[in-house]
Amino acid sequence: MIRTADIKDLQEIKSLTEDCAQAMIQKNIYQWNEHYPSLEKLESDILKKELFVLEEGAKIIGIIVNTPEKDEEYTPINWLSKTENNLYIHRLATHPDHWGKGYAQKLMDFAEDYAKQQKYESVRLDTFSQNPRNQRFYEARGYQRLGNIYFPKQSEHPFYCYELLI
Repeated sequence: MIRTADIKDLQEIKSLTEDCAQAMIQKNIYQWNEHYPSLEKLESDILKKELFVLEEGAKIIGIIVNTPEKDEEYTPINWLSKTENNLYIHRLATHPDHWGKGYAQKLMDFAEDYAKQQKYESVRLDTFSQNPRNQRFYEARGYQRLGNIYFPKQSEHPFYCYELLI
């Protein structure tokens, strides 16, 4: 089941992101760290009703943020959609115990369906340049790679921006 996150979920969500960060670091993917995603950022996502959780039983096994807000880092990208009516995806994560089970696909299906229902023109996101698995994941879903952005607190390596027209 996918539902809007509640503030009572904050600690469980933070634990999930920390477990993901550790598992990625073990695979030499330095995408998330002690700065990102921060407790404050996750709390803000929840308060804005933009963070959604995937539950199995009573346990949160995945998260995704759907937001219409465009981060300033995205400004230089030559997006396919020329309007500002776009949905941005952030912080897609599934618990490492559940990697490879299709839960990220379910969360992206949810986000893309949400974008269609809300009449967004496209779905935009970024993924770490050093995470080829994620790049293949988005490209297999039809996303087009459009350019690079940087988040210096996360990594010296670029993040690739992707977009899917709806």
